[in-house]
Amino acid sequence: MLARTLAVNNAAALKQTATRSFASQATSIPTPAPAEQKTIHPKKYGGISRVTLIPGDGIGQEIAACVKDVFKAADAPVEFEQYDVSGLTSEDDSLFQQSLASLRRNKVGLKGTLFTPTSKLGHRSFNVLMRKDLDMYASLSLIKNIPGVPARLNDVDIAVIRENTEGEYSGLEHQSVPGVVESLKIITRAKTERIARFAFDFALKNNRKKVTAVHKANIMKLADGLFLRTCRDVAKEYEHHGIQFNDMIVDNTSMQLVSRPQQFDVMVMPNLYGNIVSNVGAGLIGGPGLVPGCNIGREYAMFEPGCRHVGLDLQNKNAANPTAMLLSSVMMLRHLNEDEVANRISSAVYETITTNAARTADMGGNSTTKEFTSAVISRL
Repeated sequence: MLARTLAVNNAAALKQTATRSFASQATSIPTPAPAEQKTIHPKKYGGISRVTLIPGDGIGQEIAACVKDVFKAADAPVEFEQYDVSGLTSEDDSLFQQSLASLRRNKVGLKGTLFTPTSKLGHRSFNVLMRKDLDMYASLSLIKNIPGVPARLNDVDIAVIRENTEGEYSGLEHQSVPGVVESLKIITRAKTERIARFAFDFALKNNRKKVTAVHKANIMKLADGLFLRTCRDVAKEYEHHGIQFNDMIVDNTSMQLVSRPQQFDVMVMPNLYGNIVSNVGAGLIGGPGLVPGCNIGREYAMFEPGCRHVGLDLQNKNAANPTAMLLSSVMMLRHLNEDEVANRISSAVYETITTNAARTADMGGNSTTKEFTSAVISRL
């Protein structure tokens, strides 16, 4: 009787966990919050979700305007709270803090990429600060061929998952003596474990078959060694689900990506490697304008193009490709459980591209950003 009672209790606990982590409505993103936490729900008033919008620098204003026009035409139940933060000047720090406060209220945001200066006198990256301050620790970029877009390789469908809050992006640097700089890379077991679990949960929830951990443990035996060992430990917990696990050194990964990317399914890695791998993947399918993405934490979610290119050279030229921003906004709608309008916008975007109704220059066409937006709206 005791054994039977324990079995029933365990089954109930497993069912609750499965409902929370792997079967939460129509969204394909795992929910990394405990079941008892009640503050993860986005702000919603009268059936309309309030979302923080940060257009970003470069092409940000143009592609954000595209999203707003499409949402208005689709009658999407979303109200944007916009903050025109810019990384081009450090004077925007107060506005940046206001945007963070807005995100804390609304729980969900849509964002372009903010410029980060390379000068040592420049301010720290607003993009990194936002992800670290709100502990949005999981970055997801979806690298997948879009039918009709010329690409170097076909049948590419990769989910790149990177840890967002530590690694080389820890921001711990100092100059020991003139001409000698030490930059610290931080890897912890706790944060590696949660990003590994996020990757395996994503694979399980989306019927993916394999998770690949990318590392440089042959050289950084302590830091990347800890990352690799932790991923292997987590992988053992998911063996009974039939998810394969392997690992690959980052330099070999780069070669394999440009020669046989079809071998990859879900990839999990530290911060810097993920930044590089997602950009290599974008090159395989046609460019950064086609890669949607998001940053997810226990309480907050920020959706933005997966390759995080500012596009200063295309600013105000009406030539930017808004596909990545539109598909990121579709991911956001699914996160808000607005699947009907998400499906309409997604179908309109893909139909616009596949029928060659409008294509920007990076997709082999000559349409402007506004012409592409109008074509999407006409197909809603």
